[in-house]
Amino acid sequence: MLDVGPGRGTQAVRLARAGHEVTGLERDPAMITALQRAVAAEPPGIQERMRVVRGDGREAGAHFPPGAFDVVLCHGVLTYVPDPDPMIAALARVLAPGGLLSLLVRNADALALRPGLAGDWDTALAAFDSPHYTDRLGLAARADRREALTATLTGIGTPLRAWYGVRVFTDLAPDDGPAPAADGLDRLLAAEERAGRTDPYRAVAALLHLCGVRGG
Repeated sequence: MLDVGPGRGTQAVRLARAGHEVTGLERDPAMITALQRAVAAEPPGIQERMRVVRGDGREAGAHFPPGAFDVVLCHGVLTYVPDPDPMIAALARVLAPGGLLSLLVRNADALALRPGLAGDWDTALAAFDSPHYTDRLGLAARADRREALTATLTGIGTPLRAWYGVRVFTDLAPDDGPAPAADGLDRLLAAEERAGRTDPYRAVAALLHLCGVRGG
């Protein structure tokens, strides 16, 4: 598996714990250091299944040969890329035939919902006309539309197999808020999972999870 932009390794480490061989491709020096620390804290067997490569996903072909990975994950990265198409194409080229390309992006079709529900009408109105916004960290970011990404995936021979909505009900939950009790958390996750695969709810989720398969 290739995890592009793994950050501190939350997802990459969990995949390695599950028995997968995981490569993290990260360009931020601070995140590389954090990821290396996370890997070093794991037992030797898990460490052996992980490696960290410094680089940009848009240049994946310079780091890996064609067809090198069965799964390529690009979660929360395209948001900070001016044009998603070159990166998606580069990632598809290192994907083996039949392999899965997993993208998690901000949903441009629902960009007005968060500020609108929070009563920030100026930001909500602006979101109807532009995919650009400021994220919770104060960084300039960009959202994507499912139709455009679907066309891109088809054009590079990795057509969309399935898609889901993420954070349908919980987008306004504070990042530092307490987690619900166990039984409440189970119900929350069940509701989110159901909404994330059910129309029309998934279409207005804060995030979209798109899964393309190399070769159809």
